[in-house]
Amino acid sequence: MRATRKSTFSIVAADLQSGEVGCAVQSKYFSVGSVVPWAWAGVGAVATQAAGVAVFGRQALEQLQRGATPEGALEAVLAEDPGRETRQLGIVTADGRAAAFTGAECNDWAGHRVGAGFAVQGNILAGEAVVDEMTRAYEETVGPLVERLVASLEAGQAAGGDRRGQQSAAIMVERAGGRVESREGIDRICDLRVEDHPEPIVELRRLVGIWSGWDPRRRAHAQYERGDPGGAADVLRAAAGDGSDPTLLYNLACYESLAGRREDALAHLRRAVELDASFRDLAAGDSDFDAIRSDVSEL
Repeated sequence: MRATRKSTFSIVAADLQSGEVGCAVQSKYFSVGSVVPWAWAGVGAVATQAAGVAVFGRQALEQLQRGATPEGALEAVLAEDPGRETRQLGIVTADGRAAAFTGAECNDWAGHRVGAGFAVQGNILAGEAVVDEMTRAYEETVGPLVERLVASLEAGQAAGGDRRGQQSAAIMVERAGGRVESREGIDRICDLRVEDHPEPIVELRRLVGIWSGWDPRRRAHAQYERGDPGGAADVLRAAAGDGSDPTLLYNLACYESLAGRREDALAHLRRAVELDASFRDLAAGDSDFDAIRSDVSEL
């Protein structure tokens, strides 16, 4: 019996400025996120696919952690593998070195591209344009690593993607020092999966949109729990964008009030109430605003 082939395209990448490493993937395969993407902050990221073996992801990261080069990690993982020519892997280190392997028995079209700080790979694709467009999109997209990874998947799909179709997608990103930004005690900042969907990348994009609003709230709350409401306010203020999210503005006002930033707190609370009147009653009983209670009662 032949091994199940994961007709898949993926990208592994490192952002040296943010200290992030991650992997994003789409496949005509159920729950691809449980097999292909691997990432360890400060170490690197791996995609293990085609006739993929999940444990290869962990083994490759262990090799990197011991000081192996990306090429050396690939060779070590595949050295004793009788099915190596059916495998496809991409590896990137936290300092931006990358390598990839596409076995000779991977189903057409199969291949990879390696660039500065990333590797793109795919098998059973519509053609080479898939990995070329993924590369272009990653290099041209401006923004955080999560955004660049999803943009790469979207470009690959637009170029024809997996020629068997779509089913699941996933993204995983870790950040060096991420464990101190939340109560969770881990460096993983984004771990989203679409297990079974007619348009998994579209759904993944939707989930990333939700995550993008949730992540700064998580980081801000961690600052608050460490006794730094001013730091929490700084995190949310940087994420406020066009000021159209009343919940974010309300939380920002809470932190600003606790930090003694009276005028800023009032301005953001006033805007939150304008966008959602229910926040007026909530603020009336919220002890975070005790320092500016007389002004809050006039909203």
